[in-house]
Amino acid sequence: MDSNADPTLASPGPTLGVVGGGQLGRMLGEAAGPLGVEIVVSDPTPDCPARPVVRDQVVGDFDDEATIRELAERADVLTYEIELADPDALERVARETGTPVHPDPATLRTIQDKLVQNRAFADAGIPIPEFRRIDDAGELRAAGEELGWPVMLKARTGGYDGRGNLPVEGPDDAAAAMEGIGGPALAEAFVEFDRELAVIGVRGAEDRRTFPVTETVHREEILRESVSPARTDGATRERAGAVARDVLAEMDGRGVYGIELFEREGEILVNEVAPRPHNSGHWTIEGCLTSQFEQHVRAVLGWPLGSTERRSPTVSANVLGDVDEPEPAELRNVRRALAEPGLSLHWYGKREVRPLRKMGHVTAVAGTGEDVGSLLTRTRGVRDSLTFRPD
Repeated sequence: MDSNADPTLASPGPTLGVVGGGQLGRMLGEAAGPLGVEIVVSDPTPDCPARPVVRDQVVGDFDDEATIRELAERADVLTYEIELADPDALERVARETGTPVHPDPATLRTIQDKLVQNRAFADAGIPIPEFRRIDDAGELRAAGEELGWPVMLKARTGGYDGRGNLPVEGPDDAAAAMEGIGGPALAEAFVEFDRELAVIGVRGAEDRRTFPVTETVHREEILRESVSPARTDGATRERAGAVARDVLAEMDGRGVYGIELFEREGEILVNEVAPRPHNSGHWTIEGCLTSQFEQHVRAVLGWPLGSTERRSPTVSANVLGDVDEPEPAELRNVRRALAEPGLSLHWYGKREVRPLRKMGHVTAVAGTGEDVGSLLTRTRGVRDSLTFRPD
């Protein structure tokens, strides 16, 4: 299929191959169906969360070239919903099968190594925290003296959604911190931010768009709530949007990008970027005219992008595992959540609940005259009423 051709649909429509079949793959499947787009996913977990809403699944590891090749042979375009995909394998498969990959594997390669990512942004003049390459505890101690304690130690590879990040308070903690990270790392100056923000950006075939700036609330390095509009002033939101557009300009390939930011005294710094739909953008399903997931499908196929306009103030809250030991997933008090006006429940279909595992999310859209502060309180209350424990 020519991805730039007029999207007049035959039966069946185009097929999108997605490396990864977790909750993001599931929501991509839910968004693709109304567009006449079929999805095949690859995932190492049989009957992965996306399986009920996609055409088929190829069972195999995210970085397994044979699995990616089989996926490419069944698809018109390839994309990925997890950074553990292998960019080298994606490039080879795309070249040998003629199935294009979006975003470009070169972008994935940059994002997978946080040191490479930071250097690319610094070279482009994009504001980021000051950083140093770290290969051992001695380099970490030296970086702490230069940057000032504490510092944020980040694994260069393998970390995403807050994993692989470790605050280090002082030189006496350096050896234990390096052991905890378990490999090459970088140290960033610790940012005493006023709030964390995020922007979902989209690169299409002909244009680039950004969704409204979102405020993100984290605890224990895990995203708990997303609030739109962000509770900051208009000038700061404008600045965050401008920085996000600068980031998009440095990315290669079509698709959605999750851009995480720090706000500090009106200044915006880039924290991390994900070349895929992002947890901070789940609120767009109910809160915007076009969701981040539909935008990703449109973008990677080369189709026109939808509007990023927000319908109403919106809050999403993650439903996390609340058990001490893994057990079969069974969500309780669903009727309480569904009785709440303007609230939607998204259940990811994971078979096992584990402590702090993202099992689903709830989203509430503001009623007439309701501000985001009261909406956040209401959404948290509903989310906290959901439980995996017996009544």
